[in-house]
Amino acid sequence: QVQLVESGGGLVQGGGSLRLSCVAYGSTFRLNAIGWYRQVPGQQRELVATISVGGSTNYADSVKGRFTISRDNAKNMVYLQMSSLRPEDTAVYYCNRVAGVDWDWGQGTQVTVSS
Repeated sequence: QVQLVESGGGLVQGGGSLRLSCVAYGSTFRLNAIGWYRQVPGQQRELVATISVGGSTNYADSVKGRFTISRDNAKNMVYLQMSSLRPEDTAVYYCNRVAGVDWDWGQGTQVTVSS
């Protein structure tokens, strides 16, 4: 099993930037494609960005051109660089793998964008 810990969230003004980090404790992290998800209370969790084992990336249309996902397999880390943030990006952000049974979800990191 892999333990996930997200960090880097906060309160930012619209148009600002944040960099989220996710550290995974477990040896299988580097063998999996990883995604960043976000969830607003009362809504379904949304997948916003993915990165393959080899580094290929994909983005939801809502964040394309503004968010960049990256990973450092040597450190078991995945990052989400967010820029040009909008109030609608406000959510709790989580990382997890994108195929197979979900690992246990971490506590997430809250991102709040003010208008």
